Amino acid sequence: MWILHKIFSKISKISLLQAALLTVALILISSITMRLVEPETFPRLIDALWWTMTTLVTVGYGDYFPESDFGRLFTMILLYTVGIGGMGIIIGKVFESFSTYRRMKEEGRLSYSGKDHYILIRSSKEKLENVVEEIVSGGYKGDVVIIDHAERCPIEYDKVHFISGNPAEEEVLMKANILEAKSVAIFSDDQQNFAEYADGKTLLTASRVEHIAKKYDKNIYTIVEVKKDKHIALFEHANVDEFILSNDSVSRLMAQAALHHGSSKLFKQILSNTDGENLYEINAKPEWKTYRDASIELFDMGAILISEGSSLDIARRHHEEIPKGAKLFIICDEGTYKKIVG
Repeated sequence: MWILHKIFSKISKISLLQAALLTVALILISSITMRLVEPETFPRLIDALWWTMTTLVTVGYGDYFPESDFGRLFTMILLYTVGIGGMGIIIGKVFESFSTYRRMKEEGRLSYSGKDHYILIRSSKEKLENVVEEIVSGGYKGDVVIIDHAERCPIEYDKVHFISGNPAEEEVLMKANILEAKSVAIFSDDQQNFAEYADGKTLLTASRVEHIAKKYDKNIYTIVEVKKDKHIALFEHANVDEFILSNDSVSRLMAQAALHHGSSKLFKQILSNTDGENLYEINAKPEWKTYRDASIELFDMGAILISEGSSLDIARRHHEEIPKGAKLFIICDEGTYKKIVG
């Protein structure tokens, strides 16, 4: 019993690669041995290899079989004992590797190596589901990488990768391949009741992102959820590109709906990819010299030009020239958008 325990203990420590190499070596040695021992039964090496494989996986078609006593003893001792055991080990190691990979992925211990993905940092399950659903329903090809302190991924989506850890640490952000990300969205901590504490944590993470951007000379586009508008000035020092006021935004939308009945339906269409007309970003065409040129052509195609990315006063500046490389924001349906960019 002690000897068996030692043997099984050694076998359990064999890696998948070692088990695969041992199995391949066993198959080759067995095939070559039978080819040399019974050349008439196995006229070609491929015949011996075919017999070895069918015997090893216990299929046994019966088209080839050893006729000599040595061949039969060899089959019983080597293949039926060592061979089948070896296949059992490698199959077990394969399933063990899949199980380990899945567990590590669920626990957020695997690094992400893709590009043009969207990083979401620290958010509630409900917010994450809404954001991921918007990205997926919008037809965007990039994956979503979630960074959080949680032990497991808060939501389950095919395009979602999870990184567990402190998002204010460089090592954790690099595991999410932040240098190749399309954008980084940092949410406010909903568990913090005080806006100062919540924005402080968010600022720490945003500062770490800016530090990485400077260190590797990369432009990392960052969007931050801020609880108090007075704190925006602090985030501007961290070179944050966009700010979302979590509390103020809801209050202002409620006020607009109270003043202008039905306006909430318009905001819902703009904020969601699933309802009516949507907000899209396009590149300015070379033939468009002024915003007026762009507005007229887009209107004829069924789209409305609303902004150049910084303000909503395009109509008052329609005679201004469009800067090179400008990105314009329009409102239209998906079909019109594809026609414009196509």
